[in-house]
Amino acid sequence: MKKGQIIEGVIERVDFPNKGIIRTEDGRQVIVKNTIPGQKVSASINKIRKGKAEGRLLEVLEKSPLEGDKTGCVHAGECGGCTYQTLPYDRQLEMKAEQVKKLMDDVIDQENRDYQFLGIKESPRQTGYRNKMEFSFGDEFKDGPLALGMHKRGSFYDIVTVENCQIVDEDFRKILSVTLAYFREKNITYYHKLRHTGYLRHLLVRKAVKTGEILVDLVTTTQTDFPGIAAAQMDEVESTLNNAQENAFAGTEEELLEGWKAALLAADYKGIMTGILHTRNDNVADTVTNEGTDVLYGQDFFYEELLGLRFKITPFSFFQTNSLGAEVLYQTAREFIGDALPSGTDADIAEHGKIVFDLYSGTGTIAQMLSPVAKKVIGVEIIEEAVEAAKENAQLNGLHNCEFIAGDVLKVIDSIEEKPDYIVLDPPRDGINPKALEKIIRYNVPQMVYISCKPTSLARDLEVLQARGYEVKKVCCVDMFPSTFHVESVVLMQYCGK
Repeated sequence: MKKGQIIEGVIERVDFPNKGIIRTEDGRQVIVKNTIPGQKVSASINKIRKGKAEGRLLEVLEKSPLEGDKTGCVHAGECGGCTYQTLPYDRQLEMKAEQVKKLMDDVIDQENRDYQFLGIKESPRQTGYRNKMEFSFGDEFKDGPLALGMHKRGSFYDIVTVENCQIVDEDFRKILSVTLAYFREKNITYYHKLRHTGYLRHLLVRKAVKTGEILVDLVTTTQTDFPGIAAAQMDEVESTLNNAQENAFAGTEEELLEGWKAALLAADYKGIMTGILHTRNDNVADTVTNEGTDVLYGQDFFYEELLGLRFKITPFSFFQTNSLGAEVLYQTAREFIGDALPSGTDADIAEHGKIVFDLYSGTGTIAQMLSPVAKKVIGVEIIEEAVEAAKENAQLNGLHNCEFIAGDVLKVIDSIEEKPDYIVLDPPRDGINPKALEKIIRYNVPQMVYISCKPTSLARDLEVLQARGYEVKKVCCVDMFPSTFHVESVVLMQYCGK
């Protein structure tokens, strides 16, 4: 087998994350991503290392019997997002549960295989479920017209304009369409990742499910010489450049943004436009970095409600992207905690209640849910903006026994005087820093709940936790991302003193 070789085969299974497995005639396994079990595909070998091979999907030659007649989104195949959209939803759930169960069985100690695997809970919505989208500006092909949407599958540069995206509701799609039409008309160009020239970078849209409030943020560079930018990114043919110079927007940035704001406010929405913002970002990395944000209209926050609590959300603070799914996720975590935090009168809790650490606490959602049945909840989060939002949210909900600390968990927990009786972990995708995990383990709390958005990171951390005396008691999956391969997991662990 050589790089560049074209192979054909049937996908035997798909392992997390998104790894389709083909077995060749000589018995070798080849990983082909963005596939579904039962599909016959062709792929080009692009990586061979330590006897393992990976291939790039070229074409689906035959559909999987699992796919049925569902056609999925019109952007399927181009957009790099929803791999499983052609599968019936019940089959999506089965696949995700099977993948997580396999990972858990591979790492959980043999003598502890009596742990409860509780399957997977579905998302209350299968379409239009996202409350946040980060769209990118670019072009769909070299020197093509301005595009706004998601990265094309397998491409770092090309953008697919996803005006019919099905994982968001119609307000997201309208905001995208209005924004794209406006900047195309003004001949404003995007930030080119190689040349580091251009103006438009990202469009961030957030919308609350419960309140319907909408927040829109345009992210740009500070390069405001609009005619020069427009010409630099056009084809190098002289006549084309001259035409670009003639048609390019020649006003000020303030005038440009005022026009964009007016275009957004002139449209009709199901929700309520709460704020229109402009963020500056000259960082060369292809990420949204806040180097200063101005409010063009309204305010720089909106409110969402979860499980009877109200949360103030700012443009860059972390909040679960599926609000209704988050209620299922946090309710599951609360059920796992169960009798460990018994309820009672305020006086009983004040005297006999438990101290809870909510590590990687984000905007304090979990901490505030546990507050009524805890003596004190201490949340630790590295993003300062999220910590400030958590403090405001606790005040908003009348909760006075929550403390939120900004900083890296690895460093902060050494400075906390209180010792926890219970720990909740909700780390980022890469899991917990090994040194931080060692410090967490040393508390020897009787139980911990670990919430994970990446099962492979969870599996790695569980190996360490088990080696240090914790047993896995329960695992439950929650589908927060229908049509994609992503899945959340909630794990209850108990210290056994080994």
